[in-house]
Amino acid sequence: MTIDSSLKRGLAVLRLFAQHPPQDPRGHTAAEVAALLGRDRSQVSRILRSLETARFLRRDPASLRYSVAWELYARAQQITEARLRRDGRTALEGVAAETGECAYLGVLRGASSVTILESMPPALSSFVSWVGRAYPAYCSDAGQALLFDADDTEVAAVLAHTAFVRHGPNTPAGLDDFLARLRAARKRGYSVVDQEAEPGLYSLAAPVRDFRGEIVAAVQVVGPRRRLEPATEACADTVVRWSAWLTAALRSTDGETDRETDRATGQD
Repeated sequence: MTIDSSLKRGLAVLRLFAQHPPQDPRGHTAAEVAALLGRDRSQVSRILRSLETARFLRRDPASLRYSVAWELYARAQQITEARLRRDGRTALEGVAAETGECAYLGVLRGASSVTILESMPPALSSFVSWVGRAYPAYCSDAGQALLFDADDTEVAAVLAHTAFVRHGPNTPAGLDDFLARLRAARKRGYSVVDQEAEPGLYSLAAPVRDFRGEIVAAVQVVGPRRRLEPATEACADTVVRWSAWLTAALRSTDGETDRETDRATGQD
């Protein structure tokens, strides 16, 4: 077996653990993995032992069942963060080019959203950078999108110590107001923040998910209301499409990412 084929088979086993969580909390048996993959049990057993040695999997000594090792999650998280920044740049450049407005990538930090990447069209390059700056999630451009998957109780916990200060004419008045807007955003598939952060500012955002399906960031387009509001439908299509592209990029190989880029840019 070549190194390349061994690697592919090992990755196939790891992908199986992600796609088919074991019913037994102790993990999958070698026989179960072989059956799910449709491969010879002895071959699968060798792969499982190799992955255990490499500390990607751990084996329960009593049941001999295999489960994903925490170290793998740590490595995957590091890879996700690196790819989020690398491929996030591509996504933002796509959004900025299509809309002619500033594009940002935000993440949730406590009760605030923080910008980690930005892309500005040449005509707007003189704008002050937002990278590294935090803004209250209840009225920020990315806040709703970053909390798409949180239920009401989780949102209340995130905003438990938040004072709903008025930053613009449409700032949410309190938790119930924010939750109502969040439910509307989920139904729509993207958030619209209309003069909530400051007067005259308009933005749209959509969530980005990692290999676990968890929201890790939000792609945003931000600009003056007079320009963006009339173009809401077109801007929403761009933001949703590039957030989906970035989600696919975080889950796929580089070759698959190239194909997703073609789809996002309409070149497929």
